[in-house]
Amino acid sequence: MNKDQVKGRFEEAKGKVKEIAGNLVGNKDLEQEGKVQNAKGKIQSGYGDLKEDVKDAI
Repeated sequence: MNKDQVKGRFEEAKGKVKEIAGNLVGNKDLEQEGKVQNAKGKIQSGYGDLKEDVKDAI
């Protein structure tokens, strides 16, 4: 597991927490911020997954 995978999954988790918290308290801005952070984390972890696949293929 590389640093992009770790950081990405951590960002996904933080985003999901913000999303749920925003939904629970009715704060649409916090909920939206969480969704964006979650998406960024998925992109970063996907990039890390791709790097690992390339490294394994070589």
